[in-house]
Order: sequence, then structure tokens, then C-alpha cells
Amino acid sequence: MTARVLDGKALAAELRAEIAAEVAQLQAATGRAPGLGVVLVGDDAASRSYVTAKEKACAAAGIRSREILLPASASREAVLEAVRELNADDDTDGILVQLPLPDAAIEREVIEAVDPAKDVDGFHPVNVGRMVLGLPAFVPCTPAGILEMLRRAEVPLAGALVVVVGRSAIVGRPLSILLSQKGVDATVTVCHSRTPVLARYTLQADVIVAAAGSPNMITADMVKPGVVVVDVGVNRVPDETSARGYRLAGDVDYEPVARKAAAITPVPGGVGPMTITMLLRNTLIAARQRRAPQA
Repeated sequence: MTARVLDGKALAAELRAEIAAEVAQLQAATGRAPGLGVVLVGDDAASRSYVTAKEKACAAAGIRSREILLPASASREAVLEAVRELNADDDTDGILVQLPLPDAAIEREVIEAVDPAKDVDGFHPVNVGRMVLGLPAFVPCTPAGILEMLRRAEVPLAGALVVVVGRSAIVGRPLSILLSQKGVDATVTVCHSRTPVLARYTLQADVIVAAAGSPNMITADMVKPGVVVVDVGVNRVPDETSARGYRLAGDVDYEPVARKAAAITPVPGGVGPMTITMLLRNTLIAARQRRAPQA
């Protein structure tokens, strides 16, 4: 068996073309393109790279982006003031605070300071609560991208047993909620670092989502033939043959698992492009909602 590769890069390009067309329509109707405000604290190379990729994607889709760059030493009040500035800016429809912050102790307060109507990351408690209740809400971008990928690939989810490995508030927990909601109807098991004998669960799974941040933790002897595997992990693994000194690896031992799976996402080029694409979609939705005629 050779797995079908779920090409997130190709799907993201298709979706971004659709989003760009809708952005153009909105701009023609309202005279203004959607706007995304980004708060970046510090000079972490990975965060800078992520923000740059998001800003390029915005530009390609016709979405304006505004960046507020603060030093790593910025005070709690300075970071909160940046968020308040974007909350008050009528040209900013969505707000992204790039995480992690240098001071992890203020992350929750900063997230809660974002206007829920502009929370395109889907991290504010208001949006999390609405998502749990099945109400319209901004959904975290990676879970939204995974669900969209599975839908577009026509992976059967109703009645399927899905094992999500990882319980983060950004991926594992929200994805488990989305998969179990009416209309999707999967049966979901969430596993994590304290789960004994992980293979006991993964061997039963019709779909596995690996989001634990541990390279190659899902091996071929842990999956059944015909499984669909979504690899969220992006891990730097030392590699002396690479000019960078490392290579990127997912949470799944790709080649052996691909020989047993029906479908699998690569790393890179799988979930990552879908995450940024869902950020664009959320920003478009936020702009539509903020400009809708008031009753």
C-alpha cells in the first residue's frame, strides 16, 4: 500500500485563491480591504519567520497587514497597550499576537485583552466557549486547517474513530471538540504524555492526528493498515548532511507509516500552509462581520 499524500501546500494555494477573490469582492463593496494587525514581541527567529510568512500570505490575498514590533524587554503594559491600539483601530479587522511571548506569565492576560470580534487566532475565552457550545466563533487556525483538509480530501469522519495525540489548547483540545460536534460526528480519543501504552489506542484509530511535538513518536507498528495520518509536528532534528545542521521532522515516522496508511500529510508541506490559510479566512470573516449593516 502506498499512501495518498495530503498536499497541504497545494490545497492552501487553492483556498487562498478563493479567499483572494472574496477579499476583492468585499473591497469592491465596501471600499476597503480587510486588515490584520500583528503584535510581535522580541526577535525570536522562528516567530519572525512565521510573522513574515503570514504577512506575505496576506499581501498575496489582498489583505492589509500592520505590524507592531516591540523589544523582548517590553513591559506588560506596553504589550497590552499595543493590543488596545489595534482594538481601537477601525482599519484593523483581525489581531494576531505572535506566541510565545518572552514573558510567558502575561500571555493569558494579553490574549484576553484582544477584542473577541478581532480574535482571528481563536484563543480568546469568548471564542473558545462559543466553539465548545457549537456556536459561531473564530476557531484556532491549525484545527480549522486540519478539518478543512480532511473534508476536502473526502476522508470519512462520521462514525470514525479519531485518536488525537496531544492536548494543547492550540491544537489537540480544540480539534477534539470540532471533530466530535454534530455534523462531523467522529468518535474522539485524546492521548497525551501520561497515556500508558499509546499504541493500544492508535492501533484502533481510523484517523490519527499527531500533535505532541515529539519527533517520529508514531511508528509503523503503532498504526493499522488503511489509517489516515495527519502530522502536525514540526521538529528540528540534528542532521550533519544539511547545511543548516538540522532537518525538519514530524511526529510521525513518515516513510514506514506511509507504507501502511491510506493517506498521510508530509512535513513540511502538510498542515503548516493550512494554518496560515485559515488565518486569512478568519480575517476575511472578521472584516465581513464588522462591516455588516447594523439592524
